[in-house]
Amino acid sequence: MHIKPLVLALGLALVPTAHADNLSDVYRDALAYDAQYAAARAALLAGQEKTAQGRAGLLPQVSVNGNVRYNDVESSLPGGDADYDSNGFSISASQPLFRKQNQVQYEQAKNQTRIADMQFKAAEQDLIQRVAQAYFDVLQSQDNIAFINAQKAAISEQLASAKRNFEVGTATITDTHEAQARYDLAVAQEIAEQNSLNIRLRALEKLIGKPAGTLDVLVEPAQLKTEIGNIDEWAERAAKGNLQAEIQRLAKAIADQEVERNRAGHYPTLDAVAGYTVSNNQNFGTQQVDTRTASIGLELNLPLYQGGLVSSQVREAVANQEKARQDLQAASRDASLSARQAWLNVNSGAARVRALEQALVSTQAQLDSTKLGLSVGVRTGLDVLDADQQVLSARRDLAGARYAYLLSGLALKAAVGTLSPADLAEIDQHLKPVAK
Repeated sequence: MHIKPLVLALGLALVPTAHADNLSDVYRDALAYDAQYAAARAALLAGQEKTAQGRAGLLPQVSVNGNVRYNDVESSLPGGDADYDSNGFSISASQPLFRKQNQVQYEQAKNQTRIADMQFKAAEQDLIQRVAQAYFDVLQSQDNIAFINAQKAAISEQLASAKRNFEVGTATITDTHEAQARYDLAVAQEIAEQNSLNIRLRALEKLIGKPAGTLDVLVEPAQLKTEIGNIDEWAERAAKGNLQAEIQRLAKAIADQEVERNRAGHYPTLDAVAGYTVSNNQNFGTQQVDTRTASIGLELNLPLYQGGLVSSQVREAVANQEKARQDLQAASRDASLSARQAWLNVNSGAARVRALEQALVSTQAQLDSTKLGLSVGVRTGLDVLDADQQVLSARRDLAGARYAYLLSGLALKAAVGTLSPADLAEIDQHLKPVAK
């Protein structure tokens, strides 16, 4: 069975452009303009610095100090009063040899960088879904307007026929009034749908930063398929691969490390230290004193008691560790639920599309039969109008079902963490420019 593109089947005439936009085109525009995605990109750059900051606690620390002073000394000792200048210079370096807290903090920093990566990937998947939703919203409104225009054309023809029949006495005024009422209702629906289309175009413009051009329209896919695997398998994949769940898994690892880092507050620290100091005191009494000191050694620090601070920080970290564990459980369950819902939507959506395709064939057959009945006098013009509206309604519902099916497929892939721009390119295979 081959069904023409919905818009073409209704004879929708849109102003053609040199090039129509498909989903991938719109997505590329959104990558360059969307503020949410730009913010996520900046957050990624910031997050990547966490590793360098954590590594700094394991590397040498070097500092340089210098001073110039004027000294005025008053003393009760004979000849103890003095006025003199002094200056000094020192350089010091230390290399941590054992600082457990710094080592754990470095591991935390690496996980924080991984979280930034996951958050950026999640932002990319979110943008893909927002672009697809906005794109298909516009197509749906365009289809609805086309359907309404076709209804208006059919009703107008029926209204004119009813008026002619009334004038020659072969029909009552009731037929005219019913046709007029349906026409007025179609006009009201067209106004509402045109407003909806304008709003959806502005939503798409918000994503890409410019008015949307002519969009490629959806033609019938070669075959709508259900997803392989059962629902439980997809739910399990989502629990392991969902990006939000992975972010919470990394947050749980950081919380575990935070407990370890705070417990390390009881541990000793050992540093290798070195220094060199130059001090010049001029006109100190009758002498000039120049001092140069070089030193190298080890520095051990053993914390004994800090007022209970470390113990309190450990208890706080343990509580946050439990919170992170519960957050991970919630994220995994949400991911599994999202995968189950999307799986059901994909499979029921495919079945609904097939059912509506058959319904369109049936309503078209009913319309043909009703027209034949009208020609032999067993059906009225209103019967034909009703049958024609059922065909248009079936086409509208079929279009909406196809859009919903494709969006559900994207949602399922997002739930398991595999959604990528390649999925939009796959949908583009079923999009074609509007014919002139």
